[in-house]
Amino acid sequence: MIGLGLQVRPAEMQDRQMISDLIFHQNHAHRHLDWRPPLDWLGSPHFWIIEESGRALAALACPPEPPGAAWIRLFAFSGSISASQAWNALWSEASAELRALGGAQAGVIAMQGWMRELMSHSDFSFVHNIIMLEWRGRPALPPSLPADVILRPMTQADLPAAEEVDAEAFDRMWHVSRPNLERAFAQVMVADVIEARGRVVGYQLSTAKTGGAHLARLAVRKEAQGFGFGSALVANLIVQLRRRGGELISVNTQHDNRASLTLYRKFGFERTGEEYPVYLLSV
Repeated sequence: MIGLGLQVRPAEMQDRQMISDLIFHQNHAHRHLDWRPPLDWLGSPHFWIIEESGRALAALACPPEPPGAAWIRLFAFSGSISASQAWNALWSEASAELRALGGAQAGVIAMQGWMRELMSHSDFSFVHNIIMLEWRGRPALPPSLPADVILRPMTQADLPAAEEVDAEAFDRMWHVSRPNLERAFAQVMVADVIEARGRVVGYQLSTAKTGGAHLARLAVRKEAQGFGFGSALVANLIVQLRRRGGELISVNTQHDNRASLTLYRKFGFERTGEEYPVYLLSV
């Protein structure tokens, strides 16, 4: 139950500064693993705050992008309100709004202990862990592909095809929308596609990080899986990175994704021990 004097309302563009203060000056701020910073979602109808006397005590954003997949992009609260009080008040409004639009699958990647504790007492259910892996300098041979298959640098014109590949390769919760794909492409260090018979069947996006790269996205169309295209994209990334002097590639995947783990282990990726639980709820 929300206390007297506290107002739960949709966030507005003019709330940017007080939400920014809440995110960056408090110890309790959950931010989704994303190419888009939380404040970029301001203006979305799925952004809520708890306000008291012109001050934001808590904020939650869960826009369904792509449609039907509503990750908790932001949940933050100040020390003057409890985690459960803030969550219950904001999620009640946000989930009702999602239901009014026809429902969605809501999700949380809980990176802090307090968020895991909160989710364990919520209606959300644990589904798997996101685990981190690293490659550290093990050589890879340049990929060998059939004559009718081309591996080349990705261009802006490939984004529509990459979006299609992504939608075919992953469950709805893990699809990347076109706007987010465009943001990701704008940040890449290395991005490649594989074409078979003139059609893009796979792609990878990697961003720069200290000492190397982060393999942010790797996807192959379902009908093209099992032909070594994912391996070719990873091998080519390693070759390109070593030419630049890089000695580190990080990547994350689900702990129960056997195909993904088999692929990365083949190239010498090893688990770092870092892992984050994923919780889902059908709204």
